[in-house]
Amino acid sequence: MPETIRSEMVMSYTRVRLALGLLGMMLPVVLLIGGLLQEPGIEPTISDFYHTLYRDIYVGTLCAIGVFLISYLGYRREPGEIIDDDWLATLAGIGAFGMALFPTPSRTGEVETLTQAVVGLGVTPVVHYIFAFIFFCSLSAFSFLKFARTAKPGRRRLYVLTGWMMLIAMILTSIGAFIKNFVGGPAAAFVIDHKLIFWFEAIGIWAFGLAWIVKSRADLQTVQTVTASNT
Repeated sequence: MPETIRSEMVMSYTRVRLALGLLGMMLPVVLLIGGLLQEPGIEPTISDFYHTLYRDIYVGTLCAIGVFLISYLGYRREPGEIIDDDWLATLAGIGAFGMALFPTPSRTGEVETLTQAVVGLGVTPVVHYIFAFIFFCSLSAFSFLKFARTAKPGRRRLYVLTGWMMLIAMILTSIGAFIKNFVGGPAAAFVIDHKLIFWFEAIGIWAFGLAWIVKSRADLQTVQTVTASNT
């Protein structure tokens, strides 16, 4: 493949990674500001913003992330790799769409969406959490298995760190959701009052955004170096 065409392809992937990273970094911030500007304040979880005035931002951002991920081809699988970029990104994209379309329960406990009507109020949040698990596991795999594999030592450490941050955030979110939905009592009140699930989710999403922004910058530097050497 001519070097010019290869550089243009890398630049295209770079823009997609940057867009994904920025969307990930901005979503918790926008919802946080929105929560501070409305009553009753910040929601207990990012997913709960589905049932507020900021539903369009929540759903729209997740769907945009899903589109970018599913359309992302990435690099071909190298010898020894378990899965290629395309399949991994598609899994993450499906997870993003699933989180957007299968909401957590509303305060009213009434059917508000088509998915709730089809699968039931009790099943919808379970499906939501399954898609969230797929989303974060796929993106953490990108950091561990894809980005870190060919990165310089400094960036490799950052990618591994963001991968662990996503996994730990997912585990803590699951624990918080279990306490909130099934344990009840003072423990649930503590989780809700301190917005613990919101912050766990935000940390995981910020880690995803940071990893993809750094990867986009690394690829941009590579393209600039190659271009400069050929001129």
